[in-house]
Amino acid sequence: MSVTSIDRIALGCGNFGGIGSAPAWFGKGDDEPAARAVMDAAWELGVRRFDTADAYGGGASEAWIGRWMRATGHRPQLTTKTFNPMHDGADRGLARPRIQRQIASSLERLGVPRVDLYLAHAWDDTTPIAETIAAFEELVAAGTIGAWGMSNIDATQLAACPRPPSAVQNSHSLLDQRDAAELLPLCARAGVAYQAFGPLCGGWLAGRYRRDAPPPAGSRMTMRPEPYAHLATARTYDALDALTARAADHGVSLAGLALAWLLADPRVTMIVIGPRRPEHLQPVREALALRLTADERATYAQLASSGA
Repeated sequence: MSVTSIDRIALGCGNFGGIGSAPAWFGKGDDEPAARAVMDAAWELGVRRFDTADAYGGGASEAWIGRWMRATGHRPQLTTKTFNPMHDGADRGLARPRIQRQIASSLERLGVPRVDLYLAHAWDDTTPIAETIAAFEELVAAGTIGAWGMSNIDATQLAACPRPPSAVQNSHSLLDQRDAAELLPLCARAGVAYQAFGPLCGGWLAGRYRRDAPPPAGSRMTMRPEPYAHLATARTYDALDALTARAADHGVSLAGLALAWLLADPRVTMIVIGPRRPEHLQPVREALALRLTADERATYAQLASSGA
């Protein structure tokens, strides 16, 4: 297990106290003891980057990370984000006053004077991008954040930024390759770090869903299926069957192969994983030990796209 590889893994904390940023699911994700168990296991594995957002669990995710850091004395590199509302209501966006207010509340919950990376959690059509970037750069100059970036954006939006962000964080996986054609090459040309979240595509690349069987209780397809409902097709199941067979050839799980596929792409600088239990970190161990060739990576990308 190389230091370089483990440094490309971040612990995603979007299940702490909720399911992502959806107010309807605040209080319905992992509880604090479960979150602490996952953080302990990730730290033991060597993961030193934690990724959260102000709206995850309505603030619970940041608060629990802060309490865990104070209890353990550990200090991971921290990424947090803002845009989404902290509760049912209209308070959202990337206007300068809101950014200033939200970073202050994030730092208070985390119990730190500074975060390493601060991301816009989505594109804000109601605020000029120049205003948002200026607000972020003020925070960098003040030492409140180390760098700023954007999440959930496309190539056109990235090109519209008057100055490039330090990082882009988007959904990217074997079953979600939409950034491969434009955004990934653009980030590489511009020197923008590309971070992939959703590497297991809501459990689809963890083998959680079976053909002609209902989704298991507690899975993303029973709790927040909307981002993944389009995958419930014969083509997807055919692709998963083919990829599972290739994973077995390597002696790893489907999830391990999916993570190794991302690690094999030098343009992907970080993978944000979201384990619900400590044992869900096993595919990370598999991926860190598996070195895919460029030809293997291209073959698996094609299998995932064609279902053949």
